[in-house]
This record gives sequence, C-alpha cells and structure tokens, in this order.
Amino acid sequence: MSHTYSNSQKLFERASQVIAGGVNSGIRKMEEPVPLFFSHGKGCRLWDADNNETIDFQAGQGAMLYGHGCEGMATAMYEQALRGTHFAAQTQLEIDVAERLCAMIPGADLVRFNNSATEVVNSAFRLARGHTGKPLILKFEGHYHGWSDEGLVGFGASPEKWGTDEKPASVHPSQGVIPEVLEKFIVVRWNDPEHLRQRVEEFRGQIAAIIFEPVLCNTSCIEPVEGLIETIRELCDRDGMLMIADETITGFRFGPGGAQKHLGFIPDLTILGKAIGGGIPFAALAGRKEFFEKIISGQVIHAGTLNSNPLCLSASKWCLDTLLEKGDSHPGTLIRLGQKLMTGLRELADKHEIPLRPQGPGLVFHAVMLKDGASEGPVHDYRDLTKRNDAPRWAHLRRCLLEEGVRAIERGLWFLGLAHTEKDIEDALARAEIAFARHAKEYQA
Repeated sequence: MSHTYSNSQKLFERASQVIAGGVNSGIRKMEEPVPLFFSHGKGCRLWDADNNETIDFQAGQGAMLYGHGCEGMATAMYEQALRGTHFAAQTQLEIDVAERLCAMIPGADLVRFNNSATEVVNSAFRLARGHTGKPLILKFEGHYHGWSDEGLVGFGASPEKWGTDEKPASVHPSQGVIPEVLEKFIVVRWNDPEHLRQRVEEFRGQIAAIIFEPVLCNTSCIEPVEGLIETIRELCDRDGMLMIADETITGFRFGPGGAQKHLGFIPDLTILGKAIGGGIPFAALAGRKEFFEKIISGQVIHAGTLNSNPLCLSASKWCLDTLLEKGDSHPGTLIRLGQKLMTGLRELADKHEIPLRPQGPGLVFHAVMLKDGASEGPVHDYRDLTKRNDAPRWAHLRRCLLEEGVRAIERGLWFLGLAHTEKDIEDALARAEIAFARHAKEYQA
C-alpha cells in the first residue's frame, strides 16, 4: 500500500503558524505532496511522522554519508557533551581533526573551521581577494557555493536572464541582494575549456580566484570533460589566481582524499562541508600554507563564536576515522552499488517507456528526465539541463517513488552512502518497479 502523510500534513500546518513558510530551508518546501516530518532513522532507512519506512537516497542533501543513527558518533558526542559543549577557546580535538584533514586531503597544509560551507565559501573569497589584491571571482553557471549574496551568483537563472553563450550574465536568484556584489563575479559555462580561456583573457589581471565543484552535483550530476580541470590549474598558475575546489558534496564521498585525489589535481584552497560532520553543522577551509598567510597575520579576518565547537569536532573525528578504517574499499563499494541502482532504474524506465536517463559516477548520480523530442546523451552543463530536463514529469515520478518508500532529492539527485547494502538496492528497485508502473499509468503532461 502506498504511503500517506496525514500526520506530516498536520505538522506542516502547525509549523506554518510559527515558522516562516513552515520550513527552515526554502528548498524543503518543494517536497510533494507535503514537506515531510521525520521521527527517526537507522542506517539508510527513515521513518516519518506517519511511521512510513523509506529507503533514503537523499541522505541529508549529501551530509549523511555514514547513515542515520550512528552509535559510534552518538557516543562520541555524548561523552564530549558531558565534558562541555562550548568554551570559545581551544581543545585538543581541533588539532586531532586538523591533523587528519591535512593527512587526507592532497591540497591541505593548514585548515580553519566554520559551522557551514556557506561561511567557508565567504572566507575563501575574502582570503583570495586579500592574498591577490584583485577584486573578481570567476565561477561556473549552475555551480552552488552556498546561499549568500556571493555564493549564489550565476545559480538557477531562468533562460531569459542567461545572457549570451559567449558572455553569461552575473545574476542572482534571490531578491534583496547587494547589487554591487554581482559586479564582482565573472560567470562561465561549465565544460567548455576554450570558453573559459576566453573569459579569463577578457578580465586578465583582475581575477582573484576560480571556484568550482569538481563534479557538478548541484545541477544534474556532471563530471568535468577531459582537459577542463587542467585548464583551470594552468590559468590559475599563469595569472596568479587561486584555484578553489568546492568539495562540500564531493569531499569524502569520493574517498578520503576527496574528488581532488580521485580526479588527480591539487587546488590552492578546498571547501569541505556536509560529510565532514556527518549531519552535524561543521565545515572547513583547507589549503596551502602560503595562501593562509593573510589569516595568520590577521590582515584578513576570519572569526566565529562557534568555530571549532568541541561537540561538532567530536562528530567529525569519528567520521574521519570511519573513512580511514575503510581504506581502499572506499569509494569503490559506493560506485558499484550506485551503478547497479542506475542500471536498474534505466531498465525500469525502458520497460515502462519513461525517458529517464540516470547519469553520474554512481556514488552520486542524477536522474535526468528527458522532455519530448529532447536529444539523447549525457547532459553537459546547466543550460543543456534546463533545455532538455522535464522537471514536472520528474516531480511526478519522484512523488510516486516517495509514496512507495524510495526517497531521492527533489531536483533529481541520488546519493549512495556507506550504510547502503546490496539488499537495500534490491529493495529500492522492487519498490521502484511499482512506482514506475504508477507513473506510466497516471502521468499526464
């Protein structure tokens, strides 16, 4: 029997009386038929307020790499809570976590801690401008770097605001943004090295940094084309720009060394979030020592009352140790399970004549739903996705999947985690069989 959500509906109505919009992050309101309220989770399974059991591929928007209800993490946090949750001072834990990060991440000589990746992005931009004395940041269309005025430039623009292929516009999806912020960004299309070269040349000598998701996971799931990462590194070295890898999603999911080790490059600064804390608010800026000099000297201010909070550090230490114990088995198991799930979903799509095309490396992937008449083949950038992806049809299938007990992200992203097993994948595909059949029967454009 399909899941129903009467208790979540009642809770959402109650929440809407005291919480703006009924949710505390705007994206959560996208969930249909109602933003769900959950009571508990264990491993890769969740139970909502109506006691529906769901196989979770949303994974806390990527933060829950280790699964839900991890006893080892809970014990570590409990023991630290008894000692104290906040001192506004130093503890040995921050050294322990920093030493692990510097040993694991190829581009890390030093680190600084924050509570969210959005904060870390702002720190990285300030540091890059302070280090180089240059005003501009180059970023790629559709890449998400937090929800701040700076982080969201070039993300989620509607086609009429794109600008030309040669000169993508610096636009922001939110009202209330400081207008002058948009003038400090150059927006470039992803996966076109020659276009990147042209845009850098146009603003040569003015760019402090190039920031990017090594695998674009916030707009579809788009791996870099051959030569793109190398071109970014070459241009940064040539012009004295900082290469900033935003590994908020890819960090640790692609292995203990992140996507930079998986893909074979070394950035100047690295943004780490989500899986670094396993669902606890914790993030880090890591990088080469020379690029931290302005923070060390105090010329670039980096502060925060709750930075290096010992409760969060205790969780992060457990997370990092868990990854180190996995050794060479990670991320190979996630890739294999993810590819099995992708193959199964594609087979179901073909069986029911649904134009669903999963793409990505497996450990994370996107379920592209092709519009009628759209061309086949992988999506290669934000504009391509917008033109070819049928978001309303995916929303209907996603709801069918949810009501049969399989939860993916509203925008089509699926995460595999260390708690997923062969049986979980088989169970998910069995439930998806019912959901796909429902969708094929019920959906009307």
